[in-house]
Amino acid sequence: MDVELFQEDAFGDLAPVSGSTPAGVPWQHVAFLPRPLGLESPQLDAASYRRVAEARASLAALDATASRLLNPRMFRTASLRLEAQATAALEGTYVPLERVLAADDDDTSDPDLLEVLNYLAVARQAFSWSEQGRGWGVRDLSELQALLVRGTATEREYSGQVRPIQVVIGRRESASPGELPIKAARYVPPPPGPDLEARLRDVSDWMQADHSEAIDPIVAAAMGHYAFEAAHPFHDGNGRIGRLLIVMQLLASRTLTEPTLTVSPWFEARRTEYYDALFGVSARSDWSTWVSFFARGLGESADATRARMLALVSVQADLKERLQSTPIRTANARILIDYAVGHATFTVGQAAAALGMSHAGAKKLIDSMVTHGLLAPWGKRNYNRQFHAPEVMRTLLQG
Repeated sequence: MDVELFQEDAFGDLAPVSGSTPAGVPWQHVAFLPRPLGLESPQLDAASYRRVAEARASLAALDATASRLLNPRMFRTASLRLEAQATAALEGTYVPLERVLAADDDDTSDPDLLEVLNYLAVARQAFSWSEQGRGWGVRDLSELQALLVRGTATEREYSGQVRPIQVVIGRRESASPGELPIKAARYVPPPPGPDLEARLRDVSDWMQADHSEAIDPIVAAAMGHYAFEAAHPFHDGNGRIGRLLIVMQLLASRTLTEPTLTVSPWFEARRTEYYDALFGVSARSDWSTWVSFFARGLGESADATRARMLALVSVQADLKERLQSTPIRTANARILIDYAVGHATFTVGQAAAALGMSHAGAKKLIDSMVTHGLLAPWGKRNYNRQFHAPEVMRTLLQG
């Protein structure tokens, strides 16, 4: 880590750390200890405040649109899969979006896909807490981290707990090829120990506290995300859990009431700027750049999520209108359209369970809707075939 980049106004202090390499070579270096978050908003420039206001308006528009829909939960599955694919890509695990949208929840054949599917389970668990009106603490976040890495190459005996090891983040462009990882790193987060667990507890409590009288909820979300990432409390999965906590914090502050917002696609497309802005807070307390970037990300993500939601509503209406011109008259056909809008692909068994039909009845209905062009087969399976509404898949893949 280049200590010269940390200026006098850095948002924290450098502290000595030491250890040894796997080969037994001792090393000494420094780690960054970020300051605790305060009860007031950091000083921001005028451009940042404008970005924050724009983001707040976009989030309000998204939430208003969701609240007007008969079933906003219908869009949650697709949104979660879009987020899962992008948040994994941001951490270096890329799985094509089309494959993520079509994957079964229990598909463990591909290690990369497993990481994405694990995130879906993590998000569902976290969002269930919000629906129950309960908060989260260190133990809860540790459980999410264990679930996130379960069965993957990064699972360790200490998964599911605050990391007991020193980790490093990134690599400096100026680092020499043979330089020790901790010295070649761009950022070295706090060392392991009781202080790190206390930091995670403080950040978690701060995220769930009511700061509305002193801090705009968008600014508070930016502060909370920075603090979590700067602490880097787990050996792996910090980025994915941290971006999930953005939505969790917005739900806790009632800025959002339905977790359909997908933020990682926007950040994934700007990963260098994302990491630079986070680092700027640590190195020189540059909150304006970070908050402005973060607010722009939330605003444009909310706009994109709302546009996708409205596009799917339009597809849903069009499919039901086309249904009227067919001889299919069962009420289950309209329900199946709703299911197809909320699930990019599905099997006969899944549709039968969702509609409360027999397997034979669901197959007959699906076959009829395929004949009339409302649905179509998906993929090349000969067993347990999948189906989809082509217009739904096109809408999701267009972003």
